[in-house]
Amino acid sequence: MSLSKGIRASSRELTLGEGRLRVLPVAAELTLAQEWKSTLWEVQLSALGNDILPARYLRNYGTVGLAGQKTLLRSCVAVIGAGGLGGWIIELLARMGVGRLVVVDGDRFTDSNLNRQNLAREDNLGAAKAVVARQRVAEVNGAVTVKEHVGWLTRDNAREILAPAQVVVDALDNVPTRFILQDAAQGLHIPLIHGAIAGYRGQVTTIFPGDAGFEILYPGGREGPLRGLEVQLGNPAATPPLVAAWQVQETIKVILGQGELLRHRLLYLDALAGTATVLHLS
Repeated sequence: MSLSKGIRASSRELTLGEGRLRVLPVAAELTLAQEWKSTLWEVQLSALGNDILPARYLRNYGTVGLAGQKTLLRSCVAVIGAGGLGGWIIELLARMGVGRLVVVDGDRFTDSNLNRQNLAREDNLGAAKAVVARQRVAEVNGAVTVKEHVGWLTRDNAREILAPAQVVVDALDNVPTRFILQDAAQGLHIPLIHGAIAGYRGQVTTIFPGDAGFEILYPGGREGPLRGLEVQLGNPAATPPLVAAWQVQETIKVILGQGELLRHRLLYLDALAGTATVLHLS
């Protein structure tokens, strides 16, 4: 029996709306990977190639379909920062089934991270954020590979680190490094999904190669202050996942070519005022 035959034998048929769909339970994924000495990524991709949906992605199906799920599984996204924004972004991308993540962060968890950072726990204070990100993804979706870089993004290493990615997500907390990230993404012709938070407020935009991007958002920012308004306003627990969710949606839309992107537009969220405003960037 081949892996494909094993997948078909282990799958089950569901009624979905007015149609039928075959799905592969997670327990069967794990068993088949062990029996055939395959990775979960190989099992999931083989299932999708046989028009069988891994059951873990059942709630993705109406949005991305079988073809879209296969595209996500074959894609690579770089997340720069694994803290307030990045921890949530990494979690959501793994659950969506993005097959490969590159995670960059030179920081370690401290007490003040516990109020908002998805990856921070009382028992991992002092641990490297990028390493914890890899461990968390393995718990959520074993088909997703994480290449972690415990260190900071610099002009010297940015292009090499970002090269495998189709999309780059900005989860940074300072403006000068954002310009380093944008310059590298532009040079590699990779779209960049930007997010920033401060207090009850957040913003999201998508920057393609050739777009002005941070030159509009942060005029003079290349030599600006290392930290922004978040130092004064803080980051309450709900603001990071609010902005991270929008960044992940933009990332998926870029990979799959779906919908209208926030390109040349800035989504400005103010939870205190209860408003969401789209500003046109020019």
